[in-house]
Amino acid sequence: MRYYFLIAVWFSALGIAQQKYTLSGTVSDAKTQETLLGVSVLIPELQSGVITNSYGFYSVSLPQGDYTIIVQYLGYATFQKQVTFDQDQLLDIKLKSDVQSLDEVVVTTDVEQINIRKAEMSVNRMSSKTIQQTPTVLGEADVLKAIQLLPGVTSAGEGASGFNVRGGAADQNLILLDEAVLYNSSHLFGFFSVFNPDAIKDLQLYKGGIPAQYGGRLSSVLSIYQKEGRKDKIRVNGGLGLVSSKLLAEGPLGKGSFLVAGRGTYAHLFLKLSGNSNSAYFYDLNTKMSFPINDNNKLYVSGYFGRDVFEVNESFANTYGNTVFNLRWNHLFSDKLFSNASIIYSDYYYGLLLEIAGFDWDSGIQNLNIKYDFNYFASPQTKFNFGLQSTYFHFNPGTIKPSSEGTGINPESLQPKYALESGAYVDANLSLSDAISLQLGLRLNHFIRLPQNGINTYLNDASTVYNPNLGGYEAGIVTGSFDGTKSSATYTHLEPRITLAYSFEKSSVKFSYNRLHQYLHLISNTASPTPLDVWTPSGPHLKPQQVDQWAMGYFGEPNSSWSFQTEWYYKDVTNRLDYVDGADLIANEAIEEITLPGKVRAYGWEVLVKKNSGRLQAWLSYTLSKSEQQTQTNNGPGINKGKWYRTAHDKTHDLSISAAYKQSEKWDWNANFIFQTGQPVTYPVSQYEMFGVSIPNFGLRNGSRLPVYHRLDVSATLHPKKYIGKKQKAEWIFGIYNLYNRRNASSISFRQNLDTRQNEAVRLSIFGAVPAITYKFIW
Repeated sequence: MRYYFLIAVWFSALGIAQQKYTLSGTVSDAKTQETLLGVSVLIPELQSGVITNSYGFYSVSLPQGDYTIIVQYLGYATFQKQVTFDQDQLLDIKLKSDVQSLDEVVVTTDVEQINIRKAEMSVNRMSSKTIQQTPTVLGEADVLKAIQLLPGVTSAGEGASGFNVRGGAADQNLILLDEAVLYNSSHLFGFFSVFNPDAIKDLQLYKGGIPAQYGGRLSSVLSIYQKEGRKDKIRVNGGLGLVSSKLLAEGPLGKGSFLVAGRGTYAHLFLKLSGNSNSAYFYDLNTKMSFPINDNNKLYVSGYFGRDVFEVNESFANTYGNTVFNLRWNHLFSDKLFSNASIIYSDYYYGLLLEIAGFDWDSGIQNLNIKYDFNYFASPQTKFNFGLQSTYFHFNPGTIKPSSEGTGINPESLQPKYALESGAYVDANLSLSDAISLQLGLRLNHFIRLPQNGINTYLNDASTVYNPNLGGYEAGIVTGSFDGTKSSATYTHLEPRITLAYSFEKSSVKFSYNRLHQYLHLISNTASPTPLDVWTPSGPHLKPQQVDQWAMGYFGEPNSSWSFQTEWYYKDVTNRLDYVDGADLIANEAIEEITLPGKVRAYGWEVLVKKNSGRLQAWLSYTLSKSEQQTQTNNGPGINKGKWYRTAHDKTHDLSISAAYKQSEKWDWNANFIFQTGQPVTYPVSQYEMFGVSIPNFGLRNGSRLPVYHRLDVSATLHPKKYIGKKQKAEWIFGIYNLYNRRNASSISFRQNLDTRQNEAVRLSIFGAVPAITYKFIW
């Protein structure tokens, strides 16, 4: 012990001998005064540096002396300043746009050497401009379509909601807009995303090595921050497309700023003019305001509201959407300690009006989240993030009421559910040497299923039992119910996280491990959202999901023009639910009676090669992966006789190529090519007849696949000469989605031809070649 004491005394003496001073401040755009996150603040004399946090704040403490401060951020001119460290100083840095360069990096992941050295992996970042360069369907820039060009990220196909990361399901992604949770990320069943790219400042996608501040989902974290709004002057920009339009206004608000952005589609109006009473449309609204109180305190208010409506002949209507509100308070305790306190409300509503049956159905999930996060910049080599979070959930599984008088429908509500999820975390970012950096994290989760009536107890605690006479599963024998005045389940879990990086001159190797738990389950057997999809909490019968993920990779930047990264990952998931054959989800009070828990393993190899500069910039991403599930039970054969079977999100091959060519100040050209293995499906393998009707007999679950998916998208952007170099600007975007008119299968159904009486397979294709024209303007 005396040796430890002597070492501690020596370090204390060294700390006294080497007096340190702190330089801190915020980094922002010199023109708009928008704070910039993820900016590199470098000290070349010490070969070290820091990154600004989510609010543009940085802090660096150095021994007394003279140093060079270099600030670098993509698309901005490098800032350089000589600083004498002889006292604590405040330095707010304004970066100027690099207007002399025509170069635009397409994906901004680890392009600076400090990020190569940083203990961070499986992370991708994109700017708003990058997203808007991506050709998409109907001419509308799309966040989800852009991130699906990255390795390890796929979709379930056209017309399917959400996205899949490293073999995980769509509900296993934590999607945050200004720290508020969104439960559905798509408009019009996946055709558009809910994110307006004009209002976005920064996008970060964590596929692995997830920091301890995030919890509650297994596969990924998609964190998106909205712009704060310009502080110099009022500015309006928008776009007019064939089926949708958008408008954004931003500007100063006292000492702060505001931003308001809205979007909407109007294709359904043309249908009504042609006598077609069907319609499908969406609209959304983004808002954000900042209120600087003084140098140490700032308030932010942000919100989002969106709705989708799908109607058929005024007899069927499906409505769903998100509502979020966030009040945040930034406080600077000192030049080293930064804090952010947030109160966040989130509501996801989904409903169904069916006039033929005479009922109106609605359900949803609401949550109130209170969190307090801290960033402590101990030194250029050491940074700590820590905080507390608590979320209250209210689940409405479904309420039915008559759509009009005289329908004969009696109002009825499924039993609402309540839960409380809390967490405490700490992350330590350490530079152990010039070559070695380490991120250590630990998160403590506590989940309570709050008291409610109607939770069954079962004989032998078996909610689902196998009936050998029927050859299938059925509900267990109910023996009673839990006491409605007490909690029915409580779970506490520790989640360790670690990322290690070993750096060479222009490359690094990295390793990461993380454990996460998910306490919410999405009860759905469709690829797209329906009003019958229900979020439900873990409880005495539905155990929390757990994942352990390991990853290792190589990251290299041989020169400023090229970068390369490759990663290998392995995921082990437990308590992943799957449905028994013939499961009925409609108005089911006891979901545990139609589901079985299983385990999932997913593993793969990812490659991303990028050309980051020059008139022609491009990236190629490729993923070779496998995702499969095994569902066994003690009282039956399980699913697929207990053997491993593909998950619905298994894609063996996933290739994306994206290119952007700046021909001149007048013309930009962009193209994407996507190739994916077809989605797993279950096909019939035989048939039998009953009363003269052919009935299909389906094979093993997910034993077949849809045909391979591929398409080519192109777009051209015209900048009229009269607007080049002027403050008021306009541009025309011409694009073709699916250039060679590939009829990709969204699904394949089987039926008997009424004329020939022969069985036939029918392919449903949503999009062929789709041209688009969009006019964008900036005032």
